[in-house]
Amino acid sequence: MTYSIGVDFGTGSGRAFLINTENGKIEGQYIKNYTHGTIEGTLGGEKLPQSFALQNGNDYMEVIETGIPAILEKTDISPSEIVGIGIDFTSSTVIFVDEQMEPIHNKAGFQDNPHAYVKLWKHHGAQDEADLLFKTALEAKNRWLGYYGFNVSSEWMIPKIMEVNNKAPEVMAVTANIMEAGDWIVNRLTGQNVRSNCGLGFKSFWEEETGFHYDLFDKVDSDLSDIVRTKVDAPVVNIGDSVGTLSKEMADKLGLSQDTQVSPFIIDAHASLLGIGSEKDKEMTMVMGTSTCHLMLNKEQHKVPGISGSVKGAIIPDLYAYEAGQTAVGDLFEYIAKQAPYDYVKVAESRGISIFDLLNEKASKLYPGESGLIALDWHNGNRSVLSDSNLKGSIFGMSLQTKHEEIYRAYLEATAFGAKMIMQQYQGWQMEVDHVFACGGIPKKNGLLMEIYANILNKKITIIDSEYAPAIGAAILGSICGGAHPDFNSAIKAMKEPVLYQVEPDPRQVRIYKKLFSAYKELHDLHGYKKARIMRNVSALM
Repeated sequence: MTYSIGVDFGTGSGRAFLINTENGKIEGQYIKNYTHGTIEGTLGGEKLPQSFALQNGNDYMEVIETGIPAILEKTDISPSEIVGIGIDFTSSTVIFVDEQMEPIHNKAGFQDNPHAYVKLWKHHGAQDEADLLFKTALEAKNRWLGYYGFNVSSEWMIPKIMEVNNKAPEVMAVTANIMEAGDWIVNRLTGQNVRSNCGLGFKSFWEEETGFHYDLFDKVDSDLSDIVRTKVDAPVVNIGDSVGTLSKEMADKLGLSQDTQVSPFIIDAHASLLGIGSEKDKEMTMVMGTSTCHLMLNKEQHKVPGISGSVKGAIIPDLYAYEAGQTAVGDLFEYIAKQAPYDYVKVAESRGISIFDLLNEKASKLYPGESGLIALDWHNGNRSVLSDSNLKGSIFGMSLQTKHEEIYRAYLEATAFGAKMIMQQYQGWQMEVDHVFACGGIPKKNGLLMEIYANILNKKITIIDSEYAPAIGAAILGSICGGAHPDFNSAIKAMKEPVLYQVEPDPRQVRIYKKLFSAYKELHDLHGYKKARIMRNVSALM
């Protein structure tokens, strides 16, 4: 009997799972909220820009160093039976470290410098830098953008590097290495300064055949190519291979064998495909949490506008992985729930249910279109297909009679409309969608939302019985690099999560939602393309 460990680093917490490699049974788990959370609003008493979302890198190692020993303590499993560790991480989350791999925010004099901290994926402070990259590439007739959705996101690594170089050269001066936080965790575990092809390929203007696009970097900033060459570039390890074994120091600290193999890090949403068993083309997987990633696999590489990119072998060897996404889903629902009227809160408390349960109950009694509301779900900008972090959310059709459950349902529908925009974008570029999977805590808990999605997408949706598919996927990679399975197919078949339920579209609601989607798309195009300057101008006043 052998086991592997999957460690999943999300937006607000980290999770370590010990998995039986023969049957996928979860033998132990540990979940911890990050001690410092997400650093927004202020740092060291100073106000931060609204676009900033930072984290403390020490929190990540705390998850590893407390979580794995805690799991081992509660089981009778011998460390020698644990063959591998896999890491997944929300991305692009970028960390700046010194020669000893210590985060710059730990250095004396940098504790109050926001640019010394980890830049979380939803940090949008590098929008000016992203715009410059895009403009430069555009002037060269999209030469570098075809496999990046013909866009540049402020969430990606290179704009964030440019931001630090422009705004905090003192941080860049003491930085020896810049990497995805997932790569940093792997480096700390093994002592090997390497990079994952998954993180580099999607977030760093890097391709397996050509490496980094230094010719683009040279046109953008005279310093950029040198920074990438000396601080980012490193040996690349592909998904499915092993970085090496645990260092003696980490093996002793975690209570594991020094023979334990470590997989290169994989982006969290991408790991979910492994965890749920979506390993074929024509399958769109929605990994739904704080945000949603919409992932597909295909045998060929297509230049699909408005997505986040495509990388060969980033999930399954020999298949191209495609990523698109929505930046506000779970966050958006939580925001709306927190605005619930006081009498709604009191009713929920008196019945011993959550405000979400009450809103779902009320919203489920509404018929599509009944409220006359349509919302744009851009409260954290738009990743796909508009790729504009400056856009703001909106709701249309409100009156003095509008009820809170109608607003709530309008936002549930808005995220489904946004997902349909992405699905249609895939379909329009030779990537048909035959099956839709949904995984994460939200699909498992919110049946109403999944009914809405099935009707708006007009697709049967398969919901997976796991809130932790990324951790399972990471453990699958740990089992492969540890030798428990000879290939992806056998590992996924043995360890994937089971199906929870399926939702079929209702033809009557499909017809109504088709009309509502037309209205959504018209508003989407008006405020996202034709009149996008309105939102940008208002944002510029702040």
